[in-house]
Amino acid sequence: MQHFFEIEKIEHIKKGTLLFQEKDPVQKIYILLNGTISLGRVHEKGKEFVIKILHDEELLVEYQLFKHSPKYYFFAKSITDCDVLAIDRTEFEQLALKDPVLLTSITSWLSTGYLKAHMKCQDLIMNGKKGGLYSILIRLCHSFGIKNNEGILIDIPITHQELANLTFGTREVIQRILKDLREREVIDYSNQKITVKNLAYLKRAVDCQNCPVDICGLN
Repeated sequence: MQHFFEIEKIEHIKKGTLLFQEKDPVQKIYILLNGTISLGRVHEKGKEFVIKILHDEELLVEYQLFKHSPKYYFFAKSITDCDVLAIDRTEFEQLALKDPVLLTSITSWLSTGYLKAHMKCQDLIMNGKKGGLYSILIRLCHSFGIKNNEGILIDIPITHQELANLTFGTREVIQRILKDLREREVIDYSNQKITVKNLAYLKRAVDCQNCPVDICGLN
């Protein structure tokens, strides 16, 4: 990767910027250096579904590698101001084919992403909207959690609508579930930040298998 840092410029992306949209032709591979980016799809009726949230030092490869004239399957939108490195797709793929270490690393990384996607689908299908939200909260703890005296602070501002987008639910349903969790003192919600006070409660509710953190995340 150092090769690309030497020949490409770091781009500064403002909050709310679309890096690419669904069906755009793939010209660049992006490395997120710092900041937060959401990836997802937009339903034909306009409803947004967020697939994952990337935070600091992540690789964005949201297409079929080594395919002729590929297109993006998801959109990528910055949640915060970000710094990214944009790499020419063809150069990246050519380097991967020539460098066994890089190709092995990419394969390992993609297989981990494959497992994450299956686990998230399993939680949403088997546990319904409530269990799906519980699962998302657990993953947010792993990806953005900071332990404090109250429990685990999810150190990223997140609205009810954004949580709904992560579960493909509605804002009203999410509000009701969060209200119930606050009344049970499982979570606290203040200034658009969630503190999970009783992670064990959420894990019991979804029959958590305590997967490794690198599998149970939102990235």
